[in-house]
Amino acid sequence: MSKLFQFGERMDEFPVPVLNEREVRAGAGILVFAAIIAFTQAFQMGNFTPMRLVVLAFFVDFAIRVLVNPRYAPSLVLGRLITRGQEPEYVGAPQKRFAWALGLGMATVAITMVYGFNTAGPVLLALCTVCIALMFMEAAFGICVGCKMYSMFASEKAQMCPGNACSFGGPAPITRVEGAHLAVLAAVVVALAVALPYVAAMDAPVQPLLAMR
Repeated sequence: MSKLFQFGERMDEFPVPVLNEREVRAGAGILVFAAIIAFTQAFQMGNFTPMRLVVLAFFVDFAIRVLVNPRYAPSLVLGRLITRGQEPEYVGAPQKRFAWALGLGMATVAITMVYGFNTAGPVLLALCTVCIALMFMEAAFGICVGCKMYSMFASEKAQMCPGNACSFGGPAPITRVEGAHLAVLAAVVVALAVALPYVAAMDAPVQPLLAMR
């Protein structure tokens, strides 16, 4: 029973229970992908069926993560399958539990709106936008906003943060951003902005490759 209901793996070499950050980020990416598809269907086409389904899936996934055991959460199981050929990156579990509890809270609000009051409008879209943004930051950048909030409310500071962020002394030389780098970035952004009207004017349909032969 203790193996079923537990949060994180206890390993002798680590001071706190740990999770594999690689599968966590993969799981976040999977949820982001599903959410973006559902969000697009709802926002652009007015079809809220995928959104309702994704809200239910999110609620179940986060409920299993927080209340049962992350190892059984569907998105993390998929993430584990995808990243099982990579060396695990161990991170502290306590701050992840806090972050995912916040996610479960948002999922509870969303599922109450959708299935309790049959409401799926701007408020739900705004809530889903926040969830997508938070998960995207974790999947793409390894930044867990809820984990950063953990240290503000918990009695002890978070340990073993992703990227060693909670004990990292400062930027490494390879992370330095110089003026030339920013200049190239700005030049590309300006060039794309200039090109936008011309790209938008190209209203001719794109021919499939097979049809061009």
